[in-house]
Amino acid sequence: MPTNTIHPPGDKMKKVIQELSELIACKPEKKRRQLLEKVAIKFDLSPNECAFLERHFNDE
Repeated sequence: MPTNTIHPPGDKMKKVIQELSELIACKPEKKRRQLLEKVAIKFDLSPNECAFLERHFNDE
């Protein structure tokens, strides 16, 4: 990770998880996959970050 970033490491994922949690709470009728895709695009997530979210926010 570049050392000249404005936000500390992990700060982006905290925001992503917070926003995804809020979307799931506000829009329970939507598939989580759709919400994950929306958040992934908004925050420009890497494939590894998307995989992490898929593992922890599956529809089960």
